[in-house]
Amino acid sequence: MNITSYLFESYLKCPTKCFLRSAGETGYGNAYADWIQVQNEMYRKAGAKRLMEEYSQGESIIGALETNDLKTAKWRLAVDFVARTHDLESTIHAVERISSEDSGKPAQFIPIRFIFKNNLTMDDKLLLAFDALVVSEMLGSEVGLGKIIHGDDHTTLKVKISALAGDLRKRIGKIAMLLSNISPPDLVLNRHCAECEFKARCREKVNEADDLSLLSGLMAKERSRQRSKGIFTVTQLSYTFRARKKSKRPSQRVVRYYHSLKALALREKKIYIAGTPELKITGTPMYLDVEGNPDRDSYYLIGLRMPTLGSLVHRALWADDSASEERIWREFLNILAAIENPQLIHYGRYEVTFLRRMRRRYGGTAETGASVDRLIENACNVLSVVYGHIYFPTYSNGLKDIASYLGFKWSTENPSGQRSLVLRHSWELTGSITAKQELVAYNADDCAALELMVKTILRLSPENDASRMTLPQPDVVHVDSLKPQLPYKLGPVEFVSQDLEHINKCAYWDYQRDRIYIRSNPRLRRVARSRQSKKRHSLRVNIVVCPSRLWKCPNCDSRKIALKGRHRKLLYDLRFSIGGVKRWISRYAINHYKCRHCGISFPSDKYEWTRHRYGLQLLAYMIHNIIELHIPQFKLSGIIEGLFGYHLGQPTINRLKRRATELYRETYDEIKQRLLDGKLVHADETHMSLKGQRGYVWVFTSLEEVVYLWSATREGSMAGEFLSEFKGVLVSDFYAGYNSIQCAQQKCLIHLIRDLNEAVLKEPFNEEMKALVHDFTVLLKPIIETIDRFGLKTRFLRRHKRDVARFYDQLLAHEYSTELGQKAQERFRKSRERLFTFLDHDDVPWNNNNAEHAIKAIVGLRNVIEAQSNESGIRDYLMLLSICQTCKYRGLDFFDFLRSGEKHIGEYVQKKLSWSTRGSKSRRRVTSESASNVEVDSRDRRGTNRGTQYLIPNKYDVPNGTDLKNGQ
Repeated sequence: MNITSYLFESYLKCPTKCFLRSAGETGYGNAYADWIQVQNEMYRKAGAKRLMEEYSQGESIIGALETNDLKTAKWRLAVDFVARTHDLESTIHAVERISSEDSGKPAQFIPIRFIFKNNLTMDDKLLLAFDALVVSEMLGSEVGLGKIIHGDDHTTLKVKISALAGDLRKRIGKIAMLLSNISPPDLVLNRHCAECEFKARCREKVNEADDLSLLSGLMAKERSRQRSKGIFTVTQLSYTFRARKKSKRPSQRVVRYYHSLKALALREKKIYIAGTPELKITGTPMYLDVEGNPDRDSYYLIGLRMPTLGSLVHRALWADDSASEERIWREFLNILAAIENPQLIHYGRYEVTFLRRMRRRYGGTAETGASVDRLIENACNVLSVVYGHIYFPTYSNGLKDIASYLGFKWSTENPSGQRSLVLRHSWELTGSITAKQELVAYNADDCAALELMVKTILRLSPENDASRMTLPQPDVVHVDSLKPQLPYKLGPVEFVSQDLEHINKCAYWDYQRDRIYIRSNPRLRRVARSRQSKKRHSLRVNIVVCPSRLWKCPNCDSRKIALKGRHRKLLYDLRFSIGGVKRWISRYAINHYKCRHCGISFPSDKYEWTRHRYGLQLLAYMIHNIIELHIPQFKLSGIIEGLFGYHLGQPTINRLKRRATELYRETYDEIKQRLLDGKLVHADETHMSLKGQRGYVWVFTSLEEVVYLWSATREGSMAGEFLSEFKGVLVSDFYAGYNSIQCAQQKCLIHLIRDLNEAVLKEPFNEEMKALVHDFTVLLKPIIETIDRFGLKTRFLRRHKRDVARFYDQLLAHEYSTELGQKAQERFRKSRERLFTFLDHDDVPWNNNNAEHAIKAIVGLRNVIEAQSNESGIRDYLMLLSICQTCKYRGLDFFDFLRSGEKHIGEYVQKKLSWSTRGSKSRRRVTSESASNVEVDSRDRRGTNRGTQYLIPNKYDVPNGTDLKNGQ
């Protein structure tokens, strides 16, 4: 069967349409399709007549011609030219013949097509290319040029056929394969269905098959992917939706659309809500709908539904022609200017495009001062609220589909945008009042339907829970209320009957071990009995500090004093020795006296007590496990209870961490100040999320200090503010945020080397990049050898500056032709003053490994705390981690520093050196913060266990050998 231009045009629209036309089937009719056909035919005849008038009689012919007639022809224009080959046929609107000036060359044939539309598509150009191909095969020579005459102004567009030849032949091959089959292709709905004569037939068959193409937003690629999984119908797709947990990451800017959820809404006939649809109406709602002719980029009807005196009134602004367009625009602006704080509400982007075009054509301010810029900024697109958030049980998110589901009835028959074009054209030709009234009614219905949608969305909004009850509750389902429907899952399972639930409980591990297995296993029976009899015993007190006996008043030295009561305090701590660690509990008792002479009250002993009941050694142990060993708090709670018997929950451990932060804040400030007063700072940053919000941790290090800072963003202002007083050399990577810092800078050459290496691997045959990398390697290798031999000393490195200057002279003088080479050259040029700073400063490294090493500590801690901490907790962790890493950089043990009770690392180092010079092997007793770790306990001496030591302190003093902080 020959492939005609009629079938080729059908295939460009839809393969099914092409097959049906080839089989001789006729459609049920479509008003818009008939109108398009009539318009094309009228435009073709008028265009051909106009073109023939340009030629004299005898120079133009009409009808089919043979191949020999083409070669020996004398005519200059052929109209309705039918070209045929053995498998192709085309009725060409016109062919222009241009004789060659050289007698030895054949004449040139140019096919011409008439298209009544102003805006052309690729399909129009392919149709012209098909005409040219048929003529080329008839002549046996290539036709390289064609013309399209189109639009109201009869614009002529020249098309190069060679640019379309590849795509054209592929489509012809597919058409030949399609026509050779007996069965029709897979029936798929597309955008052309609205203007196709087979619309009703295809829609009926697709509905019967429940095909995936019913979902208007499901693209061909996604349909193919679903079919490869064995999913062919909308109902099948609906069963693939799985409710997911809410992501802890920041919400994405692009809203994800779930076609499976749309299918589920259709299957269940319910409205599904995903996320939080937000319809913000802050002003007076003005429902806007505009009718226009997209092909002419003109507008003829503006519809506004607006409140007036407690009711809603529709205003229709009608333009008879293009000259009246400005008039209705001015009327539109004046109407809005009379409304207090108007807010336009529309559906889709067509109305916003209308506002912007009218502003560009006729200005954006009315006589009364209404500003279009403010209207566009405050306009509310209802479709953007529906998309991805509200899934109505409709096949598309079109206004007419959704409003019809909500119960709205249109006053016109078969309302559609295509029908409005036909009505407008009918009015332009005949001035029909009926056509105009139908267009105005159609526009008013669209505004009323939009109002109904807005009211529905407001009832579905979470801010209007009270009014949401006006909708039938079973018809609205929030996705968050759906339980995960995974084939296998942990946790409770819902059963259809209580008997099945009871049988399932009888299979639990604990139930079978405690009720079934112990009946046949004596060992398990004994374990169960011992577990039942096991009780929580009180912890034994290791030492009791008794109160001092006072004989006189400390104020007046009177001996007339009376005992007025006693209170006790328990201190829970740990005691470390050379061989291990043990639990250590101390009890302190204090008598209270009152002087009968002067009337004052005073205690028997004075301790610097606070509300803390846990000692410094236990605090140091916990901070060491959390910060240095990266043990989560809930695991550490079990470790402490299992080893020492202290029942510390996660909230208690978190409070102790906060206490440690307050205790060592002075240490952290000292580290920051020492870092800023130094001559070298390494800087880097890494991301860290907290409860779904992405943030960043900045790392600033020297050779001995490490400081971590938290920031919600990656803006360089954070680093600039911290280093505002720094006067040394900053070593960093190539992040542009560091460039604004006012100090000498050294960029990490390791980062540069890795990037250059990656560029060469990306394009292994790029000789320019290979030469650049080779030259840079030749420059850098002697410098590294000098550093390995003499260290980072300027007097040895300064001699390499001449080599650097020579390298840059050659680099900048070279003209690179490849994109990678040009980028690398520009990068070297911009970073010239920051690449070799280390040659001019002592002890400045050429890489940023110091900061990258500090990043590793963040990564280890981030995996433990990222999902559980808030911003305040992150800052506490970073403060303690800064002290930990500073101790490591200075060769100190972080745990020993915490146990020492010192607040200044420098003083701790000095005292440690003094201990080593004296050769003392005993460990220093901690005396600071002595009574800040004790609590009142109601037990007296008779309630203590055996083995408790009793000590009686001197007046106002702690007895020798007793340490209140450590319980020693």
